[in-house]
Amino acid sequence: MAESSSTISKPKIELGSKTVQELLLLPKGEQQVPEKYIYKVGAPDASSVQLKDIPVIDLGLLLTPSSTTQQQLENFRSALTTWGCFQAINHGMTPEFLDEVREMTKQFFALPLEEKQKYLREINDIQGYGNDMVISQQQTLDWTDRLYLSVYPEENRKLKLWPQNPESLRGTLEQYSRKLQVVTKTVLVAMARSLNLEDNCFLEQYGEKGKMDVRFNLYPPCSRPDVVLGLKPHADGTIITLLLQDKQVEGLQFLKDDQWFRAPIVPDALLINVGDLAEILSNGILKSPVHRVLTNPDKERISVAAFTLPELDKETEPLESLVNESTPKLYKKVKNYDRTYFDYYQQGRRPIEASKI
Repeated sequence: MAESSSTISKPKIELGSKTVQELLLLPKGEQQVPEKYIYKVGAPDASSVQLKDIPVIDLGLLLTPSSTTQQQLENFRSALTTWGCFQAINHGMTPEFLDEVREMTKQFFALPLEEKQKYLREINDIQGYGNDMVISQQQTLDWTDRLYLSVYPEENRKLKLWPQNPESLRGTLEQYSRKLQVVTKTVLVAMARSLNLEDNCFLEQYGEKGKMDVRFNLYPPCSRPDVVLGLKPHADGTIITLLLQDKQVEGLQFLKDDQWFRAPIVPDALLINVGDLAEILSNGILKSPVHRVLTNPDKERISVAAFTLPELDKETEPLESLVNESTPKLYKKVKNYDRTYFDYYQQGRRPIEASKI
């Protein structure tokens, strides 16, 4: 999501594309995976990818003064500087509530196609139901359908795209996003403390009108998991991203030290990762990790991702206290990073590269 001195201009025309669920409605004999989903090079080789434990952090202990607080902050910093992500437990949401969020996600995607199409994403807009923008004939598509909704600031909400079916969705999403705001603020204060900075350094960047978008993801079964990805390799153009994983089906992988590792499922945890904007703010100390999602030949997988971004027109650059003669500024100033992030994403490029000095 970058708007720096070198950006890709916004495409004028978006090319149409069926949802994956629509493709799977075709008669069995016609259910070939279309060419545009297939990776000719760089196809996923899942056979040798190991499962690797991602650090687990107890959010309740991070900011509460106690004899272990300093150790907790050091563990937290280590997770964000090496992995760039962690499994957050004790985040204030019950396992039952997280199951509700998962269940309503499954219920929405299980609705008849015509019901889901009431909330269809408009051309050249990100909010609504469908799949990602198709901006080039050369683009390799992700094997995923999604429902993408802006939740904060409230004036960004397009309530006509908030499904009324399942009935619980609107109320549960309202509740979930409110709880995520609390988690976000806790994590941003902890990030500052772990770097020995003023508590509000990262919080100020998020701002009173900070943006939060929620994306409900469905990854249907795919007959060619050897050459098709659920999500192509990318890092997030956010401050932080908060992910609720499927409780049973794996798929998420992180790149660490040039090797892919499978992310384990911790059912009651939120998997939280650093985004490009936090990497820029920390002048490269915190790492925005590259990750991808694989497809499964037999099982569908769901997840719910929440993306946090600075308020509109807020500029992001390395914090002054982290720049000196021995550690010079590594990134240019960026603004409205999300405006061009998707152009880079669909081309398999990282916008943060354009931000480096």
